[in-house]
Amino acid sequence: MITFLKGIIVELSPTHAVLDCNGIGYHLNISLNTFSKFENKKDNSIKFHTYLSVKEDSHTLYGFYDTQERECFILLLSVSGVGASTARMILSSLSPSELQNVIINGDVNALKNVKGIGLKSAQRIIIDLKDKINIENSNNFHNSDNISNSVKYEAASALQKLGFPSKKINTIIEQITRENSDLSVEEVIKIALKTL
Repeated sequence: MITFLKGIIVELSPTHAVLDCNGIGYHLNISLNTFSKFENKKDNSIKFHTYLSVKEDSHTLYGFYDTQERECFILLLSVSGVGASTARMILSSLSPSELQNVIINGDVNALKNVKGIGLKSAQRIIIDLKDKINIENSNNFHNSDNISNSVKYEAASALQKLGFPSKKINTIIEQITRENSDLSVEEVIKIALKTL
């Protein structure tokens, strides 16, 4: 898995970027959100966070301005019926923090305003992701310096990827960190695994 690429942007459009990494050009599909962040940084050394989509007939690389946008992209892909193009379209219309607020508040109309998203798709996205994106995670987007929130977010994210239900994870992590706020991500996960 390619997790990030660092190089010089040699081509940039609202839908893609070409990044020169030591003489190798990588074509990255990007959102409008990422484009706007890098628009004035052409010819500078840039770091893209990436996601590699592997299908039978293609390998497609997606580039993101930060890890929050990539996390939102991956969460959107976990929803039945949402493909990479739809996820990118959503992230071109809404920033990661806006998307989180839309899901937390159940704002179906905001998602319906995205091209290609109908009522059923918008409802499915909100229902499927409401448990995965909670207020704690939303706070982490705005306050990444808060170590406690960062530990909770990373531990919850890791446990979700292991297949544990979000509601149970958040309750247990909250309890663990309330009892001892100095634990590392690994320590929180180890304690949580004994409880789950």
